[in-house]
Amino acid sequence: MHTKDRSWKILSLIPIITVLVILTLVPLVNIFYNSFFDIRWDDGKYNYTFIGLENYIELPNNKFYLPGLKNTIKLSIFAVFFQMLFGFLIALGISKIKKGKGFFISLFLLPILLPPIVIGSIWRLMYGFDFGIFNYLLSFFGVYPLDWLGSSSLAFTSIVIVDIWHWTPFVVLLLLAGLESLPTDVYEAARVDGTSVWNEIIYITIPLMIPTIIVTMVFRFILSFKVFDEIYLLTQGGPGTSTEVISFSIYETFFESDNMGLGSVMSVVSLFVVSLLIIVVLNVIRRVNKYAN
Repeated sequence: MHTKDRSWKILSLIPIITVLVILTLVPLVNIFYNSFFDIRWDDGKYNYTFIGLENYIELPNNKFYLPGLKNTIKLSIFAVFFQMLFGFLIALGISKIKKGKGFFISLFLLPILLPPIVIGSIWRLMYGFDFGIFNYLLSFFGVYPLDWLGSSSLAFTSIVIVDIWHWTPFVVLLLLAGLESLPTDVYEAARVDGTSVWNEIIYITIPLMIPTIIVTMVFRFILSFKVFDEIYLLTQGGPGTSTEVISFSIYETFFESDNMGLGSVMSVVSLFVVSLLIIVVLNVIRRVNKYAN
């Protein structure tokens, strides 16, 4: 019976494993294979010319990829930091509400439910030079209108603000689920001992929430490397390369320049960089968690 049960478990997993291999492993192998070729569209078909490591050697000289990699890492660090900070504070506030909690949860869900094209249109209007709400509010303080999306010094900050607004509700949902699963007896004992609200948060809530915080942070860090919608809809990577990110660089190389070989190299290197950064982040968090314990 034990052997039959194990065989049934293996057989039941075969369909999902097959789907994962087809949708994940096969495209990855194909991307890696294409990175060694110069691929050109000619006479109604793609012609493959083997060039070895030339695409990899050419990559550091690409004027878009390295700035895109740098901007992506910067955006991930700043955006995820503020998303975790604001998300924890909002989740903590919602968890204290006794009545009407569902209303506030629904309210904070709106940014992640809106289609990307709607988000882009809303924020483009808000950032507008002549009639945008931000410049209108600044005018009350005697500040001249700012070119939020057209200035190289402001465009990146503007994208970070949009990303924080867009994805903080996602962090709120995950952290709120973690907060509501914490044991209540610990808090009751702390209140009996006269623990203040601040000490309760610092010495009870945060230590108990560390596993949830780690999972949420890593998850958001991974997703932040896939940012594309905000860039495409608001700045197109400009002005210059001030808001260029990896996803947009790969999109331009594949579809605008029709350079599938170089685009494949960008994808392979990006996958390696993201995997390396995730390993580093996990090790740092694990050491901090071990030190805290």
